[in-house]
Amino acid sequence: MQKFLKRAYAEIHLDRARRNVEKIRSLLKGDTEIMAVVKANAYGHDDKTMARLFESVGIRYFAVSNIHEAVRLREAGIKGEILILGYTSPEYAAELSRENIINAIVSEEHARNLSLAAQSPVRCHIKIDTGMGRIGIREDTPEKCAEAIEEIISLKNLKVEGIFTHLSVADSLDKGDVEYTLHQRDFILKVWEILKGKGINLTHLHFLNSAGGTYYSDERSTLARFGIMLYGLCPNYCLPLPVKLEPVMDLKAEIAYVETLKKGSFVSYGRTFEADRDIKAATITIGYADGYSRLLSSKAEVLVHGKRAKVIGRVCMDQMMVDVTGIDAKAGDIATIIGKEGNEEITADYLASLYGTIGYEVVCGISKRIPRVVIDNGEIVDVLEY
Repeated sequence: MQKFLKRAYAEIHLDRARRNVEKIRSLLKGDTEIMAVVKANAYGHDDKTMARLFESVGIRYFAVSNIHEAVRLREAGIKGEILILGYTSPEYAAELSRENIINAIVSEEHARNLSLAAQSPVRCHIKIDTGMGRIGIREDTPEKCAEAIEEIISLKNLKVEGIFTHLSVADSLDKGDVEYTLHQRDFILKVWEILKGKGINLTHLHFLNSAGGTYYSDERSTLARFGIMLYGLCPNYCLPLPVKLEPVMDLKAEIAYVETLKKGSFVSYGRTFEADRDIKAATITIGYADGYSRLLSSKAEVLVHGKRAKVIGRVCMDQMMVDVTGIDAKAGDIATIIGKEGNEEITADYLASLYGTIGYEVVCGISKRIPRVVIDNGEIVDVLEY
């Protein structure tokens, strides 16, 4: 077994990820393929590890946030297609071409500047803003949008291979949100039809994200950009999924100290917690510098020997305290911060619900000082320390 610091660590379970991929594939229609989104260090799960795993099970397309993430994948030996979802400065035109990376065109100005900077063809997908209000070509009608795309296609050294958009409320099935999502879908489909009518036949049209691929699966989208669901979390934890996914990451930390606190004792900064009875308290070696939010103070629970133990007082930078009264806890024991023990489970989505955020932020926020311990079918296969 590889040695690693057990102070606090994240287990990344590859076998769970493989099963998630197969369940997600069952949601897709026609020839739609998964584009695995591995941005933000694969949502905290380690991008190189996860991209290699996804490629090994037949995924050919990957999406990242920026050129540095894309180059990391190439350095990791990823041979598949890599799309940068966001803006890339034209100054990187040569690197985009050299590394065979697909660039998102986010505006007509961006396209012109990239064309001027490029000395060799740069592969591109044009982003259309159908209602997200973030980046992309935005026009009042599909006809005007198609005209703008046609102009971009004519620019020198831009090899336009596809168009795409992002659905902003596909994770909601409220009537108004459904109508909005269908409008977004229909807008880009109309643009696609107009382009084809002009003899412009692109390889890719894609508009499905995790929620879109789940609730609006459509064979007309050549790719479905699945992100959070590959890692076993929900796009919207309030909305049930049609398939049972497994969280790929477990987060664990060591108990450093156990003591009995008398009634009236205070715990942590600000004296926000006062014991209303004699309790047994354990100090766990994880804190907000590790990505465990201070907003979980006196709200969240952890698992110790399969039992729930509540966080007491404020979460510190490197440590936090929990009430282990009635639990046979001792220094050196491992607490499960995210994960399952016996019949009890703490999920990232559950933690997110406690302080008004989303599971994405919880797992993306796990600090790089936390080692990633890669596990496959119960065996440690790698330890990644950044």
